[in-house]
Amino acid sequence: MSAQKKKAFQIEAFKHRVVVDPKYAEKTWKILEHAIHEIYNHNASGLSFEELYRNAYNMVLHKFGEKLYSGLVTTMTSHLKEISNSVEAAQGGLFLDELNRKWAEHNKAMQMIRDILMYMDRTFIPNTHKTPVHELGLNLWRDVVIHSYAIQSRLQAILFENVRRERSGEVIDRGLMRSITKMLMDLGPSVYQDDFEKHFLEVSADFYRLESQEFIESCDCGEYLKKAERRLNEEIERVSHYMDARSEVRITNVVEKEMIENHMHRLVQMENSGLVNMIVDEKYEDLGRMYCLFRRVPNGLVLVRDVMTSYIRDTGKQLVTDPERLKDPVDFVQHLLDLKDKYDKIITSAFSNDKTFQNALNSSFEYFINLTSRSPEFISLFVDDKLRKGLRGVTEEDVELVLDKVMMLFRYLQEKDIFEKYYKQHLAKRLLSGKTVSEDAERSLIVKLKTECGYQFTSKLEGMFTDMKTSQDTMQGFHASQDVDIADGPMLSVQVLTTGSWPTQPITTCNLPAEIMGICEKFRNYYLGTHTGRRLSWQTNMGTADLKATFGKGQKHELNVSTYQMCVLMLFNNTDRLSYKEIEQATEIPVSDLKRCLQSLACVKGKNVLRKEPMSKDIADTDTFLFNDKFTSKFFKVKIGTVAAQRESEPENQETRQRVEEDRKPQIEAAIVRIMKARRVLDHNNIVAEVTKQLQSRFLPNPVVIKKRIESLIEREFLERDKVHHLLTLYLFFELEKDNARLDFQLLNSEVSSRQLLYHTRELCYANASISTSSNMIYKVPSFCHSVHIEAVTGVLFRLDAGNREEYCEVVRNSIAVGFVGCRRSLVTAMPFPSSIMQSLEAVKIGTLPESWLKRRFKVGSLES
Repeated sequence: MSAQKKKAFQIEAFKHRVVVDPKYAEKTWKILEHAIHEIYNHNASGLSFEELYRNAYNMVLHKFGEKLYSGLVTTMTSHLKEISNSVEAAQGGLFLDELNRKWAEHNKAMQMIRDILMYMDRTFIPNTHKTPVHELGLNLWRDVVIHSYAIQSRLQAILFENVRRERSGEVIDRGLMRSITKMLMDLGPSVYQDDFEKHFLEVSADFYRLESQEFIESCDCGEYLKKAERRLNEEIERVSHYMDARSEVRITNVVEKEMIENHMHRLVQMENSGLVNMIVDEKYEDLGRMYCLFRRVPNGLVLVRDVMTSYIRDTGKQLVTDPERLKDPVDFVQHLLDLKDKYDKIITSAFSNDKTFQNALNSSFEYFINLTSRSPEFISLFVDDKLRKGLRGVTEEDVELVLDKVMMLFRYLQEKDIFEKYYKQHLAKRLLSGKTVSEDAERSLIVKLKTECGYQFTSKLEGMFTDMKTSQDTMQGFHASQDVDIADGPMLSVQVLTTGSWPTQPITTCNLPAEIMGICEKFRNYYLGTHTGRRLSWQTNMGTADLKATFGKGQKHELNVSTYQMCVLMLFNNTDRLSYKEIEQATEIPVSDLKRCLQSLACVKGKNVLRKEPMSKDIADTDTFLFNDKFTSKFFKVKIGTVAAQRESEPENQETRQRVEEDRKPQIEAAIVRIMKARRVLDHNNIVAEVTKQLQSRFLPNPVVIKKRIESLIEREFLERDKVHHLLTLYLFFELEKDNARLDFQLLNSEVSSRQLLYHTRELCYANASISTSSNMIYKVPSFCHSVHIEAVTGVLFRLDAGNREEYCEVVRNSIAVGFVGCRRSLVTAMPFPSSIMQSLEAVKIGTLPESWLKRRFKVGSLES
């Protein structure tokens, strides 16, 4: 039973033929047609929808669906023509009302008709792929009513007129407009777009083209932007009230194009009211409006950014090239900071903190700050002024704010090493004179510099603070070791400075007074007795002294002076008058320093403890100086500073730059060696690019200088040019590691002659001839070198250490190692020493190396250390 296939259940048709009245379809359709007429005539209350539904059902069931569908189309078309005539007959403002009313009636009638013909909608229409009843009603309305020539053109004209009136400030019936546009959207996207939106956009473009031309001729930039913004907002609001939401993008594009994009160059550069004037007058609201509007159009923000960048660069260039501005470094830097704050506020409040504008601002400042070579010096002088007195009484938060602003300018500098040079000098003066406002602020700035540039940039600066702390401990020990009677003499305070950490100062001659020399010698003996292997040299040009002075009528003052000033004043203990030549001969102070010293003692009103004859501002070799017995001051303590320019003179600046250029040479060479050691073979342009990339955090190296350093390295045979490709540079390197005295030597050119290999070997060995036989020395050469080369190298090493006759050789992968007996004996394998090497010993001539070779070895060591 289970194996048998079940027979499918099936309903069979009647066996006998069903006879239908031939006039059944016609009679039934007449009933349905009458019902449709009644529905359109608003007499549907007397109809039996159940009976009508059954009649429509039977017509479809008896295969009269086609007659029913075609009759429906004919009847609806007839009624819609009547509706069309009625709408056309409407006058003036009643047109839209009549159209909207007829549309509502048609929708209501279609709902009833669809209910009556529901069975046809579900069965006949899908099977015959005809249009459903409701959609059929929409299509007929579109074709018969909306696309009627008289209605279509009139509808568009009235709709556009209403929009125009609203744009002019009149009040229109937005509800009616929304109903009409929704009707168009219900009829299909193509109807809304083709019959309304397309023409609406064209009319709007013409309207705004004319209006924008009127506005730009009569308004300034700010006023024009306000009007454009208002129009844009109006269109967005209009769309939200009675248009398709998708129309918003299209209409705003029209407004943006006609009112902004077509006039943006003229707006930005408008005389007396354009972008530049807005920046100058700090019109943040107008700038913000311009940013918001211009960001909506292609390349709008690019134009604003370019004009702003050009203006900032021009004004910055004027600032840094203005001789009057350059006279006061502190005011110069403060003006830069004020400019930066101003532009930062514009970008933050008006330009939404746009990163592209921030980058453009940074680029502009970097451009014009580096136009003058004095920027690093001036920024350092600004820091010096703030840390000496400018931050006194300021909160910690304000101090950090000032330091952060300084670091911001520091980042723009391309020559950070020059800033380091000046900053080190100024920091040294602050520390030695005790004039720093806050040691915490000093250390905070050093931490910021370390974060920005790395440990190497600030290692010496930190060493300066270490020396100051060590000096305090040293002076405590010195005073504790001295006799009690030392208190009757001068009190000495010495700062012991490590030579490498502090700015290089020339050792100047100065004859100290005898009483001062005595206490200085005691300190020298104490210090050298507690520290072996050290040497002291006195920097008299960096010291200060406190003198107790007695003037006429017993008036006493305490004078705070420099060491040079002290030496000059102490001469007047034995006389009242001295000539310039006598002072110079007695003190041996350098001429420039002596003149500034005398000028501050005799020519500064209120601090003239000496008198000069003849009286003038400048010091001449024929001048005579007298003790000013009539000196008076309302202060007991009088500080007499040395008259000196705060900024360097032009010759001093040139000298500083020359020293910096010399300091850069080994840094450039070190960068070249590092790059070539990693890359081995590189063309010239890529070497320049890599060196610039490595060094740009400290300074921007000149490609010409890089080329000269490459030539120098080639001359000294650290590099060589490729013999085939002359633009390629090969790296010949040897490296000394002090811990295990290991020498590595690699030749990249396989066509190395035995003579060239021997030349470099001899140079290496002599440059490191102090390596003892007990140390571990392993010498490598590439395996492609001929065995004769290896024997020659071994011979040189053998002669270098002739006292040790035990040699070992080992053949290793890709290289041959030759070594002496040493602490790594297990690394090599004992083998009979080749007789060919012994024979080659006599052929090796070892002479005295030129001194330049040893210098070159020394320089390489410094580059690699």
